[in-house]
Amino acid sequence: MDEGKQGVMVAAQNPIAQLQARFKDLENGFRAWLAKQSLPVEAAVVTATSAAQGAAIGAFMGTLTNDATSAIPTPPQANLSPQAMASFKQAQALAGGPLVQARNFAVMTGVNAGISCVMKRIRGKEDVQSSMVAAFGSGAMFSLVSGMGGPNQAANVITSGLFFALIQGGIFQIGQKFSQPPAEDLFYSRTRSMLTSLGLQNYEKNFKRGLLTDSTLPLLTDSALKDARIPPGPRLLILDHIQRDPELKNARRL
Repeated sequence: MDEGKQGVMVAAQNPIAQLQARFKDLENGFRAWLAKQSLPVEAAVVTATSAAQGAAIGAFMGTLTNDATSAIPTPPQANLSPQAMASFKQAQALAGGPLVQARNFAVMTGVNAGISCVMKRIRGKEDVQSSMVAAFGSGAMFSLVSGMGGPNQAANVITSGLFFALIQGGIFQIGQKFSQPPAEDLFYSRTRSMLTSLGLQNYEKNFKRGLLTDSTLPLLTDSALKDARIPPGPRLLILDHIQRDPELKNARRL
């Protein structure tokens, strides 16, 4: 009984974990809804949301570089060679104010996310090739809107796209090599979210030892949780959560 009270107290005294879990549930719900939409709708939503995030980041960075932009004097264009003018435009693009940086980052992140979404739907997977194609598109569009590079715009667009593709491809490969999560964790994402929301994340190892994966959540009973050596209080919280979850409740009835 004391263990049950302790589980309730942990859940009640961990509002940050509960907030994180609810945010994660909302994010997972949004992704699940988005996956059911048509390709044009999904690509449009992903592009718009990513562009908005990029614009916010760019605006913040622009406020930090605004002083640097004002310190760059505007030379008379008549006295500059095309190469010098290209260098000046490049400096303006990299040290622009909030609006300039918001535009640049919105284009980069929006185009990258949109192309990644389309490639993932078409190819059915997210790999280094898809990542590089998306980076090429974002680099090319960034070059167009920012005005960076020399007077030969077409060559600069291709060069910028290739540069972005190589950088992102390298980052993707490094991330795949050093940041690959254990395969078993893929089967416990919903379980982890549930336990975190209840303040019972310490019992995730019990689920793994008992081979109680996400697919078994609708089938859980008190005896199954007891066999996994989960105390009475946490068992009650888990079963109550499953009973209150409409999706899990309906799956249990099937």
